[in-house]
This record gives sequence, structure tokens and C-alpha cells, in this order.
Amino acid sequence: MERKLAHVALFAAMIAALAYVPQITLGFGVPITAQTLGVMLAGAVLGARQGAAAAALVLLLVALGLPLLSGGRGGLGVFAGPTTGFALGWPLGAYVTGLIVEKLPLRPAGLLAALASVVGGILVIYATGILGFSLVTGKGLMESAALMMVFIPGDLLKAAITGMLVQGLVRARPQTLSWYRPATAGRRL
Repeated sequence: MERKLAHVALFAAMIAALAYVPQITLGFGVPITAQTLGVMLAGAVLGARQGAAAAALVLLLVALGLPLLSGGRGGLGVFAGPTTGFALGWPLGAYVTGLIVEKLPLRPAGLLAALASVVGGILVIYATGILGFSLVTGKGLMESAALMMVFIPGDLLKAAITGMLVQGLVRARPQTLSWYRPATAGRRL
């Protein structure tokens, strides 16, 4: 139990620390940040429940006023802005990423983590993000979705980085990944 709590806290801290990687803010109010990389990693390394808990912990701390979002933002007010749907999608995105790595027997594990990150860390988070952006800005869903396409290449890169890091963990410390089961003899990791 203590180990799981420590992992959740560690990944929440990582997501928070990634807020301080310099952001690039585009003209329509949604910044390019590194925090979704942390969300993808939380799901891919910790699995569904713990990954979602790490992302939710960050949001709880933000709601309490800690400046843990990109640009040093925190407090309840950030949940009324154009990025609110993206941030609120983090726990669900981490959960879906973790669920995929837990349930699919695809190998190599790094490829599985990258694909899971595309589904949970991009598709799920974009679904909530586009909906939130549309509601806050009054733009239609299609216009909101079109505006968000600029973020796809960077997020695909984050998914690839997640896959590479998970593959490195499989080789160095496979026991770190609670969901990982070594392949049968003769098959590659």
C-alpha cells in the first residue's frame, strides 16, 4: 500500500514538475506544455487506477491553489478557462492509457505504451479538451477540433517518448511495471 501511494505521489510530482518546462502559448489561449507527457507516463507505468490517481492528485492540488499548471497557474479559476477540458481529461486519459497496457498482451511493451498513450493521452484528452474549449469559448466543436490539430505532432512525440521510456524500464527494471508480464521464451520484450 505504501509503495503504491509513493508511486502515485512521485508521478503527481512529475506531472507538476513538467509544468515548469517552458510553454509555448498559441494565439487562442491553449499552451503547448509537457504535462501531458507526465499523464501518459503515469498511465503507462503505474496502470489505470494509480495513473488516474496521480493525475487527479495534481488537479486537486491545483484546485487548492498550488501553482502546478503550466505558467505557474493554480486555483479554481483555471478550471474556467479554455484549457479546463484538457486538464480535467488527465485522470481519464491516464486511466485509459493504463487500462490498455494492463489488458492488451501486445509486445514489445514500449510499442504498447506508445499506442496506449495515443489512445488515452491524445484521443481521450483531446475529446474532453475540445469539448471544454468549445463550451468556454463558444466556438463550435468542429472549429475547436480544427484549432487543436496544431498540437497533434507534439503529442505524438510525447507518446513515442513514453514508449521509449517504458521499453527502457522493461529492460532495466521490469518489476517497476506492475502490469508487465515477460514474454514467453524465444520472444522479444
